[in-house]
Amino acid sequence: MNKAQILVVEDDAPVRNLITTTLKAHEYKFMIAPNGESAIMEASSHNPDIVLLDLGLPDMDGVEVIKRIRTWSNMPIIVISARSEDSDKIEALDAGADDYLTKPFSVEELLARLRVTQRRLAVMQAGTMNNTAFFTNGNLKVDFAAGCAYLKGEELHLTPIEYKILCLMARNVGKVLTHTYITQQVWGSSWENDIASLRVFMATLRKKLEAEQDSPQYIQTHIGIGYRMMKVE
Repeated sequence: MNKAQILVVEDDAPVRNLITTTLKAHEYKFMIAPNGESAIMEASSHNPDIVLLDLGLPDMDGVEVIKRIRTWSNMPIIVISARSEDSDKIEALDAGADDYLTKPFSVEELLARLRVTQRRLAVMQAGTMNNTAFFTNGNLKVDFAAGCAYLKGEELHLTPIEYKILCLMARNVGKVLTHTYITQQVWGSSWENDIASLRVFMATLRKKLEAEQDSPQYIQTHIGIGYRMMKVE
C-alpha cells in the first residue's frame, strides 16, 4: 500500500512535532498548516490524501475548517483534539470528519487510525462501492442491485430497515457514522425514538452478522456517538 500524503493542521508545536516525527519515521509524506486559513489553502492547492486536524486553532474553530473543506472535497479528515465530550465528537463527525482521536493519544493509535483511513481511501479511489453492484467485506457480501446480502454464501434474512442500515454502513466502511446521520438517512429524521429504534435494529443486525462465537466484528459501537463498519481482512 502506498503511503498517503498527509496535511497536519496543528498550532501546538510539541504536538505537531510528535505527529510529524511519527509520520517521518513511518515514511509518510506530510505538509504542515499552523492555523485554519492556511489549512484550507493547503488542502485546496495540494489536495492531500488525509487531513489530521486540531479543533482548537488560533484563527477559527476546526469544525469550520471541516465544513469549508466539505463544500468541495471528500478527503478523509481525522480530528485530533483535547475536546473529549461526546457533544464535541458528534459536532465534528456531523460536520464531515471521518474519525476522532482524543489527546493525549498514543503513536500506535494514531498509526492505526491512519491505516484504517488509508484502506478506506483505497476503496474509495478504486470506486469499489459506487461503481459496482457488489460490496465484499470478509465473509459478508452485499448485492446492491439484487437487494440481498450473504454471509459465507448463505443469504441473510434481513428486514428492510436492517438491509438499509447495512447498505449505509457498507458504503461508509471504516467511517464513524453518528446516530443522527444514520437515522436521517434511514428514517428521514433524528427524533429520540428513532435513535432508540436504531439501537434495536442495530442489535438484531449484529446478531445476524456475528451469529457464531468466532465471527469477526463487523460493526463497532462508539458509545454515545454512533457506529462504524470495520474492514475485515
